[in-house]
Amino acid sequence: MASPEKMPMLEEGYRMIAEELTRLKMIERPAVIQAIEEARAHGDLSENAEYHAAKERQGQIEASIGDLDDRMARAMVVDPKSLSGDKIVFGATVTLLDEDDKPITYQLVGQMEADAKRGRISYNSPLGRALIGKKVDDEIEVTVPSGDRWYCVSKIEFI
Repeated sequence: MASPEKMPMLEEGYRMIAEELTRLKMIERPAVIQAIEEARAHGDLSENAEYHAAKERQGQIEASIGDLDDRMARAMVVDPKSLSGDKIVFGATVTLLDEDDKPITYQLVGQMEADAKRGRISYNSPLGRALIGKKVDDEIEVTVPSGDRWYCVSKIEFI
């Protein structure tokens, strides 16, 4: 069921959704329709494994298309360079100091754009939620699967 809530995302995330939607509609959907037609040509559908597999794949593709259409309809594209202020918001790039004063930098992004290896965390992640609204020198305690972590905000940028 679709939610009317807007989904903030960067331009890159919106583009990724649009590309995946195009791929599903222009490549995957026609390919699975062709596979269903070929499987039908083999006769008895009740014992036709290829037909049932193609129909199941068709359902998955249509569900993905529906989900991506919904995400695009609710997208609120944010350009971090257009933001400013002294509080952490979606799109901000934040440098934190951990318990050992080791700096770590993250950008708060949408769920589909999150990639911790690239320093991009979802605004809905435990750390992302803890960071929203914080200022430089604020301290944060976050419970993550590996335990409790403490951070101090050392820098907020909009790049």
